[in-house]
Amino acid sequence: MAVKQLSDGGNAGASLGQSANDKISFYGVTPVAQRTSTVLASSLLSASSYVSVASNTAAILLELSNALVALGAIKTA
Repeated sequence: MAVKQLSDGGNAGASLGQSANDKISFYGVTPVAQRTSTVLASSLLSASSYVSVASNTAAILLELSNALVALGAIKTA
């Protein structure tokens, strides 16, 4: 089976989803809408202590991991 391209070859690029409400997925998982993350919005390394930075980093990594799993880009089991 030949590979199907999403691009039309133009220099403008390609995009999946026209809005945050459009659902997309990879590898046959159930499509999901764009996640909203207050963790990422509020954790821009404004912390003054190592503990806060470590906690923010852990929260950011967890959110990114959850988003990639929901899209199907990472398989957990």
